[in-house]
Amino acid sequence: MQTSETEMDIFQAILARRSVRSYTRQRVTHKAIMALLTGAARAPAVLHEEPCAFVIIQDRELLQNLSDHIRPLLSSLPETYDEVNIEAWHHPDFNLFFDAGTLIIICTRSTASFAEANCWLAAENLILAACGMNLGTCIIGAALPAMKTLELKPRFGIPDQFEAVVPIVLGWPRGETRRVPRKAPVIVNMIPSLLD
Repeated sequence: MQTSETEMDIFQAILARRSVRSYTRQRVTHKAIMALLTGAARAPAVLHEEPCAFVIIQDRELLQNLSDHIRPLLSSLPETYDEVNIEAWHHPDFNLFFDAGTLIIICTRSTASFAEANCWLAAENLILAACGMNLGTCIIGAALPAMKTLELKPRFGIPDQFEAVVPIVLGWPRGETRRVPRKAPVIVNMIPSLLD
């Protein structure tokens, strides 16, 4: 399905993907979001289960209010939880959702063994498709505990029978996102060895 003239091939998107933490005010269109959700729904599913469902929030004021409400809870997270952002969390102007205009929460209502794994596979498809459309994304793992509380779950629009698994902000990146060096793959064994 053609969604943009600026699409990348899949390997280009894998190499170009970054966690974006600064966004413009430009709104992501309904058409773009639906294209991303279609890509997410086409992810591999262990045991042919398709337990994923999506909550989409496109309300900056609501996201700011939720960020303000969650910030005090972040102090209970272990120091090692997010070394990149731990200092920023204490800044008075910090927005947990990085001022992005869209939050997509991938949820499941399944209790099957691989339900969460399937949500993460859907997230990977969504994130790579967004990169291919020149959109930025960032997984907001620090928000996940709050999304599971009885108090905040309904404020995120998550129905009772669903559980949040992957919260992802989405938007148009503001400027370039620096590349974080990655280590080479660790191969602990190869049978038979390709080096013979």
